[in-house]
Amino acid sequence: MEKILVLDFGGQYNQLIARRVRENRVYSEVRPYTTTLEEIRSAGYKGIILTGGPKSVYGENAVRYEKALFELGIPVLGICYGAQLMAYTLGGTVEAGANEYGGVSLSLDTGSLLFRGIPAKTQCWMSHTDYISQIPIGFKISAKTESCPVAAMENDVRKLYAVQFHPEVMHTPQGMQMLHNFLFEICGCAGEWTMSSFTRRTVAQLKEKIGNRKVLCALSGGVDSSVAALLLHKAVGDNLTCIFVDHGLLRKDEASDVESLFRGQYDMNLIAVDAASQFLEKLAGVGDPEQKRKIIGEEFIRVFEAEAKKIGKVDFLVQGTIYPDVIESGAGDAALIKSHHNVGGLPEHVDFEEIIEPLRDLFKDEVRQVGLELGMPEEMVYRQPFPGPGLGVRVIGEITAEKLEILKEADAIFREEVAAAGLDREIGQYFAVLTDMRSVGVMGDARTYDYTIALRAVQTSDFMTADWAKLPYDLLERVSNRIVNGVRGVNRVVYDITSKPPATIEWE
Repeated sequence: MEKILVLDFGGQYNQLIARRVRENRVYSEVRPYTTTLEEIRSAGYKGIILTGGPKSVYGENAVRYEKALFELGIPVLGICYGAQLMAYTLGGTVEAGANEYGGVSLSLDTGSLLFRGIPAKTQCWMSHTDYISQIPIGFKISAKTESCPVAAMENDVRKLYAVQFHPEVMHTPQGMQMLHNFLFEICGCAGEWTMSSFTRRTVAQLKEKIGNRKVLCALSGGVDSSVAALLLHKAVGDNLTCIFVDHGLLRKDEASDVESLFRGQYDMNLIAVDAASQFLEKLAGVGDPEQKRKIIGEEFIRVFEAEAKKIGKVDFLVQGTIYPDVIESGAGDAALIKSHHNVGGLPEHVDFEEIIEPLRDLFKDEVRQVGLELGMPEEMVYRQPFPGPGLGVRVIGEITAEKLEILKEADAIFREEVAAAGLDREIGQYFAVLTDMRSVGVMGDARTYDYTIALRAVQTSDFMTADWAKLPYDLLERVSNRIVNGVRGVNRVVYDITSKPPATIEWE
């Protein structure tokens, strides 16, 4: 399988670059700058992309790579810091100055393969304080801006290309064409990475690996674990058993939807555990978000282990690890990272021999595509992202049964109205939060002292940055009226208009 290496020097857009490559139907993988030259040479990459980074390439603590990287005969594209690294390593000069941030007008050489089919004048997204003041011998300048004399450079004979701007972000409108040109015009890729081929190949591999042995899966009802479970079910059928723990912190009707889909529609071996009262008892009086996360995670594992013991020994444990978990784990122990994020840690007292992670090479959007390939209903595939601790981190402060019921109803109304307005696929994420604030209100002739619901909706492509969504006023008005009039215990609704950064998407 053809693949592109995204060599990470600490830039914030490393995952986004990899995703953009895959959107061109070429497989990409992110590896740290500590990856050895021999590992790179032996992996058979069709091309290498050097990411941005937070430091100055000429600084004392700069992260660099040996010159031999550029002598492998593999096409290289340096982006931002990666461009400066290429210039510095090959004998050019990088200096402080020529600061540029945000959208900038770019003048480029249309004769460059990298810029084929792109107008001579276009926009790009800049974010740098250093710049290339002198290019290495054998290179030529292929783009510039008013402030940056070397916005792009290249040595087309050696297939070495560098851009100071960020082609991977949506603020560079021709950026995808530039990446396409690098992949197909320069690296000679064929574009064979598709989710239909991945699904067929994975199911076949799982059948061969597992045979008639037994598999256990922790099914949360989220997209990742659901798609992982469906892949295993398609491969091994009744040899798969799923355990679904309802901790009472799911959205309205979510538990019954999960049971209906996997037990009813797919006829899976599903063990559903109603542990809501057990979790509420453990969370009584706890308001600190980190402590809530810890309690929810640990209790989830205890409940899962108790049910797994009833089954006895299994051969494989399925984890819904996806590629961002692998990248962010650093040490490569993605299963532990994923399970810690979702359920509090890898179960210690479940008798199994090996972990299976069928989605560990996929980004979230690719996981959704696999779900569609497997025939999963669209409302399940495109359901809103949901934190591992569930509504436990959307109820601010102490969690009670009453507060959970208020939030479930308010959140359901918000999601219903967004979907009815046809915006459910256009908004990156949207949900309701029950704040810990009460305020005076007037309901009929009576004064009330009730909770405030906060609505959160953001536009994002990567969840690393996000803009607050400009929802129509009439939509917000309908949501507010329905919540205040229909959800007992709420007399005020507010809308969060903070972007990320400085805020996070979730409140806790």
